[in-house]
Amino acid sequence: MNFTAQRVPYQQTGYFSRIITDYLNGNDFLKNYYEHPVSFSGIEAAINQRERFPTDRSLLVKSLETQYTDLAIEDAVKKNIESLSDKNTFTVTTAHQPAIFTGNLYFIYKILHTVKIAKTLSVSYPDRYFVPVFFMGSEDADLDELGNIYLDNEKLVWDTKQTGAVGRMRTEGLEKIIDRIEGEFAVDPFGPELINLLKDCYLHSENIQQATLKLLNHLFGSYGLIVLIPDNRLLKSVMRGIFRDDLTTHLPFEITGNNLEHLSTQYPIQANPREINLFYLKDNIRERLEIKDGRYSVNNTNIHFSSEEMEKELAGFPERFSPNVILRGLYQDTILPNIVFVGGGGEMSYWLELKPLFKHYGVPYPVLILRDSFLLIKKNWKAKMEKAGLSSEDVFKPEEKLMEDFIRHHSDRQLSLTSQMADLHVFYCNIKNISGTVDKTLEQHVDKLESQALQKLEELEKKILRAEKKNHEDVRRMIHEIREALFPMESLQERIDNFIPWYAEYGKAFLELIYQHSLTLEQEFVILEEIS
Repeated sequence: MNFTAQRVPYQQTGYFSRIITDYLNGNDFLKNYYEHPVSFSGIEAAINQRERFPTDRSLLVKSLETQYTDLAIEDAVKKNIESLSDKNTFTVTTAHQPAIFTGNLYFIYKILHTVKIAKTLSVSYPDRYFVPVFFMGSEDADLDELGNIYLDNEKLVWDTKQTGAVGRMRTEGLEKIIDRIEGEFAVDPFGPELINLLKDCYLHSENIQQATLKLLNHLFGSYGLIVLIPDNRLLKSVMRGIFRDDLTTHLPFEITGNNLEHLSTQYPIQANPREINLFYLKDNIRERLEIKDGRYSVNNTNIHFSSEEMEKELAGFPERFSPNVILRGLYQDTILPNIVFVGGGGEMSYWLELKPLFKHYGVPYPVLILRDSFLLIKKNWKAKMEKAGLSSEDVFKPEEKLMEDFIRHHSDRQLSLTSQMADLHVFYCNIKNISGTVDKTLEQHVDKLESQALQKLEELEKKILRAEKKNHEDVRRMIHEIREALFPMESLQERIDNFIPWYAEYGKAFLELIYQHSLTLEQEFVILEEIS
């Protein structure tokens, strides 16, 4: 694979929210909402704070060793798990739900960005060691989001009636999607390898979280990635005290609510806390816990608990309590010796809500790094861009703006009436001077006439431009095809497309391409263009 890389500021793309671009630009208002800057000084401060926090490393290692028992793992993964016993080992973590077949491309990007940061920090701090971790959100119950992928803009949906945590769902029914993938990609150079991998992971695993573990272990095991499934009794036992506060005193709700009141004066809120921020997780149930008529109630079920019964349930079955987005980060950074969290725009937004919660419980707040984003441009599209006179940076502009720019740069006709409008203004100024000497009140009438005339000229200019566009319909079609290919469904490529077509064509070289061009602390958007 031969690609060149170019970087552009995230703000220039137009696809990222104001809170994210403000965070990247060091906005003063937001500085109270995070602990450390994205810099090596910020990394060092996070390490110093983490060194003073009593992480139960033996519990973590034991849980991971049990999780990986029946899996053939790379030496790099084994080494990284063992290293977590050492007080000088820290984690760089990303998180995501177990979307089938990895979901969107950014799933791959955020993992490799996490790996790259861990590798870079291990070189920069030779007396310490950094391990990349994928924290699997396997308790998420949003099947509408996690149970589909797009291939060539076609939505392939997993046909299943299962409910509850997606990670616990059986994989029956996914063979239909795999058959569809096989029919399209079996002829590609790495198609057979990919299809065999998907069959092995998804058709020979007990559930989605095990299938995802196997897939990520195969794809990223050589990079030393540790996959952590937090749906675990031992790990959740560490959270009993915080879970109890959430159920009884509702402290997380109070703490984050006060913080959001100030944040919301400047930005939309990504995640609102609830009075209880826990779900009840059992068998095929993952439903919100609420208090109704003085008793704990599991939403959409007939399950109820008194205060005493709930205390016994938490004491005996901590694995039945599943944190929502408000408590998930706190759970993650309580059980991991974590110093960096790598997340997307939405994740960054809700992490900026959580600092007071971390402070209250004395859990070190990590450095927040926006995950890498890529735009992949294959050589056939690059050739079309050159024919249409588009640069890599141009393609982020709306289609109509691209067409207008092309017309203005390539038409040999006069399309702008700016000079005529200037002449018109001079003309009406003269008229106003003449009429004003007779009656001052006539000046307002002249201004109105000028405004009407300018409006007519502006409308005429637009009509001239539209007429010229019709003379270049071939270019319009080409620009539309380019935008449709690079920004499917008018979204970023990484938010729609799946890794399957890329892997089927290039195999693990695709992963290595992304890894080699992944950044560390630079925080810029990367455009990768294929060259001959």
